[in-house]
Amino acid sequence: MTAIQRIKQKFFESQVWRSIFRHGYPDTRRNQSLAVLSNVFLHLHPVSVRKSGIRLSYTWCMGGISFFLFLVLTVTGVMLMFYYRPTAEFAYNDIVQLREDVAMGIMRELHRWGAHAMVISVWLHMYRVFLTGSYKPPREFNWAVGVILLKLTLLLSFTGYLLPWDQLAIWAITVGTNMARATPGAGHEGPFSSMIKLGDIPLLHSGSDVRFALLGGRFVAAPALLRFYVLHCVGFPLIAGVLMAVHFWRVRKDGGVSGPL
Repeated sequence: MTAIQRIKQKFFESQVWRSIFRHGYPDTRRNQSLAVLSNVFLHLHPVSVRKSGIRLSYTWCMGGISFFLFLVLTVTGVMLMFYYRPTAEFAYNDIVQLREDVAMGIMRELHRWGAHAMVISVWLHMYRVFLTGSYKPPREFNWAVGVILLKLTLLLSFTGYLLPWDQLAIWAITVGTNMARATPGAGHEGPFSSMIKLGDIPLLHSGSDVRFALLGGRFVAAPALLRFYVLHCVGFPLIAGVLMAVHFWRVRKDGGVSGPL
């Protein structure tokens, strides 16, 4: 055994290496399975899958594309946070500078078009799952998680729409949040709102319903911009990240991608 081979062997047998990679080289089917099961990233995937269940013509790869776009949006969004200031005074000018003056301003376009692409890919993913019956037992729980992720994707797109702080964004959010007034049990114009009272005093009105909570006021103004910024950059991404981990884990527990019907 040469000196290089001895050093290599000692390195692979060291505590540092074994603390990262809990199993040896996957040279057999058994070792491949153990390597997957003992790895914090790989164990989210099943050890083996059916070839029929991972054909591109069957899966359309929409789930993987959606996750890839989420990663792209996360990276570009973090970079944009170094330049964008969520205040009524600076927001619009920062977007203009990102488009015209900032060297890495292309990240804003990647973020914008990536968001559109993610909405489309998530819809197509849900459509594929429905067509192939992948929502049926034992995968009904993961279907429910996927529906929540679809709603979070739309909420991420909705909250990000206000951040350019131009007339199109302000009026679009005005129309969108006006619909919140009709939320059952949460909007002051929605069903059951009149039933929520403290004695004879109605608790839901234009200054206490879900629309007021979203905007931080009765109109789209500076408080709404800050709230949408926090939801867009912190709240919804964290919830989506946790649910995606659950989603991937359930795919593994349910035996991988469902086979063709």
